[in-house]
Amino acid sequence: MRFAALLCAFVLAATRGASAYPALWVVESAHAKVYLFGTVHVLKPDLKWHSPVLDAAIAESRDLWLEVPDGDDPTALLPSLQSLGMDAAHPLSTKLTPADLARVDSASRAMGVPGEAMFEPFRPWFVGVMLSTVPLLKAGYDPSSGVDRQLRSTFVASGKPVRGFETLEQQLHFFADLPQDQEIAFLDATLDSIDSSVASTDQLVTLWANGNVEKLAGIQDDEIFRRSPALYKELVVDRNAAWAQRLDARLHESGVSFVAVGAGHLAGAGSVQVDLTKRGYRVRRVQ
Repeated sequence: MRFAALLCAFVLAATRGASAYPALWVVESAHAKVYLFGTVHVLKPDLKWHSPVLDAAIAESRDLWLEVPDGDDPTALLPSLQSLGMDAAHPLSTKLTPADLARVDSASRAMGVPGEAMFEPFRPWFVGVMLSTVPLLKAGYDPSSGVDRQLRSTFVASGKPVRGFETLEQQLHFFADLPQDQEIAFLDATLDSIDSSVASTDQLVTLWANGNVEKLAGIQDDEIFRRSPALYKELVVDRNAAWAQRLDARLHESGVSFVAVGAGHLAGAGSVQVDLTKRGYRVRRVQ
């Protein structure tokens, strides 16, 4: 996901211990095998996250499944952002209180971005997206170093297909379809967390890179759930169940697939693994 709370929660970057690696799971049926790997969408370029076990799983797999197959294609993203993230007929200043407008102005100027006026054509949820990503980019996090993009390049270079559970437009609709009061609440939550976002991201990536799934789940699940239980259900629980259903169908076929989705989807009580277990599969952690 390339937006808002998921950007804050699932976008991770930093360093890891020398002897630990991000978690990897495998689930098998009579004729098929699926590897499950949690991703981080923006990383610092010097982060090393490959391992012999992971590379063997990638080499064994005949295709790659991402949240969206073309998430790094700006030409695919721009039209949807223009239609779903902008509302020039109803400027931002007509939707926010003077106090909230002042907070947006202060936060943007502190980041070296022109003040609130530049955000006037945008909807509150998209302002939250932009404000949440700027500190990470300024801290050296690079979208081109993200796990999803690197995996996609590897599979494409090998002539293997890349598939997706969702489309970019579907993902954007999760926020674009929010009632306006929830959009504003999301923007407020983003403003509340800006000062601590880099430190929080560093903490999350350390857990991810060392395979500490349990603690990662506690932090990420609590963060999203605390902001909005309804949004947590929509963004995490419901999507995990839908993906597990797709993987159930895939496991009734043959061959080996590599699934790489946001790390938060593979952690906690509502994870994809839990949904697959409920469907009768045994999910094993192999790294």
